[in-house]
Amino acid sequence: MEDKTFYVTEEGLEKLKRDIEYAKTTERKDIAGRIASAKELGDLSENAEYSDAKEAQGLLESRIIDMEEQARNAKIIEKPTTSSVVVIGSTVDAENNEGVVQVFKIVGSNEANPIDGKISNQSPMGAALLGSKVGDVVEIKVPKGVTNFTVKKIS
Repeated sequence: MEDKTFYVTEEGLEKLKRDIEYAKTTERKDIAGRIASAKELGDLSENAEYSDAKEAQGLLESRIIDMEEQARNAKIIEKPTTSSVVVIGSTVDAENNEGVVQVFKIVGSNEANPIDGKISNQSPMGAALLGSKVGDVVEIKVPKGVTNFTVKKIS
């Protein structure tokens, strides 16, 4: 598996660590209970409950490995020291073609939540905004074509 940096806020890393701990304790215990109950039903070769529980166990273990890798390779997003250029961790006010100003916080992909205005540095919008300055117009390819955003404020 290749080394990959995962950009996260301090809060995001703490949440990731809590999620790992929950998966390793509570979720593992729940699945172990499901497997034990399914074994009591008899013939494992035709036992759908057992197969489902074993599949859930495999998925959980894979998810734990992924989360642990993310925690190991996490790089904390520091509060930007300058607000003249958009960097990971910046909050950007950008005006779209219709004159509507939207606020975006550029975060790592693991913390992206567009509903909360948190967009990934790897998303088309986040990637286009990185490196821009107030007054810059960034072009983003969207399913309907191309849309432009003008950077109004960086904080």
